[in-house]
Amino acid sequence: MGQVLHGSATTTEAIRRAIQNSQESLRALSKRYGINQKTVAKWRKRTSLADLPTGPKEPHSTILSMEEEAVVVAFRRHTLLPLDDCLYALQPTIPHLTRSSLHRCLQRHGISRLPDVEGDKEPKKKFKSYPIGYFHIDIAEVQTAEGKLYLFVAIDRTSKFAFAELYSKAGKMNAAQFLRNLIAAVPYIIHTVLTDNGIQFTNRAVDRNAFQHIFDWVCDDNGIEHRL
Repeated sequence: MGQVLHGSATTTEAIRRAIQNSQESLRALSKRYGINQKTVAKWRKRTSLADLPTGPKEPHSTILSMEEEAVVVAFRRHTLLPLDDCLYALQPTIPHLTRSSLHRCLQRHGISRLPDVEGDKEPKKKFKSYPIGYFHIDIAEVQTAEGKLYLFVAIDRTSKFAFAELYSKAGKMNAAQFLRNLIAAVPYIIHTVLTDNGIQFTNRAVDRNAFQHIFDWVCDDNGIEHRL
C-alpha cells in the first residue's frame, strides 16, 4: 500500500528517514532535498516518521471559551444539579450560555447524565427539612490555561435554587461580596447559610474571641444565621 502524505507535506517517509539517519548539516540536507532548514530540523528531532495530527488536540465548543467550559464542568460535578438548574445558575456568569451549548459541553466531558441513585446503590443521606432560605455555600477550584480560579456556589437545600460566581481569589472579601450578591439575586429571604470553617468564611474556628469576620458581619447585617 502506498504512503499517504499529509496535505501540506513536503517530504516523504524515505526523506524523513534519511534526515534522521544523516550526520550532514541542516544546510546540506536542506539543499539536497530542496526543503527549508526548519523542516530538516523538525524531522531530525522527531522519533517517528508520521505527521502529527492537525486541528485541536481536544474537541471544544465554538461558543464557550475553555475557561467557561471549565466553569460549567466544575459546577456540574460539584452540585450534581439537573441540566436546567445548571443553566439557570450559570447564565448570570456566562450570559451567552444556552441549553443546547450546555448540554453539548456536558456530553463532551462525559457528565451529561447524573449518577444513578436507584438500584443496589445505598440511598443518599437525607437532610433535615428546612423552610426555603437555607443555603449551603462552598468553593470549587477551576483549573484553566491561565491558572486557578474559584467558583463560589450557593444552593438552597429545599428549593434547590442555585447561584454561582467566578473569582480570581478565594479570600474573605470575595466570600463577603459573593454573599451580598447572593442576597440580591435570591427572590426570597435567606435565613441561614452553612459553610465550612475556612478562613474565607470565619475566624471562630481559630479564636472565638477574635474580631468579627466580615462574612459574619454581612450575615448579621442581613439577619442571617451563619452555621459551620
